[in-house]
Amino acid sequence: MAKKLDNKKILACCANGAGSSLMMENAIKKVLTRNGIKVAELRHAPISEGKSAARNYDIVFCAKTFVNTFAGIEENGTVLIPLKNVMSDKEIEAALQERELLD
Repeated sequence: MAKKLDNKKILACCANGAGSSLMMENAIKKVLTRNGIKVAELRHAPISEGKSAARNYDIVFCAKTFVNTFAGIEENGTVLIPLKNVMSDKEIEAALQERELLD
């Protein structure tokens, strides 16, 4: 059975695109590996780049403080997942399950 997240494009955004988004990307990788999911792309970026690039991704993760930056992207089919703790693979996994994106 195909996984719902297989071949999806995922973007992790933080303020500067260096520290916390890289840690978020690593936490997302843990969840994907644990669930046997192979995505088409997983990358991290600063909010400034992510804001314009988000529409090219299936899923965008960001800290809850940046939700307003991505206002309207879900209208185009992109799933926005705001996180309280961007380093928590458990929160990421729970958010994906809540959105019914994990089998």
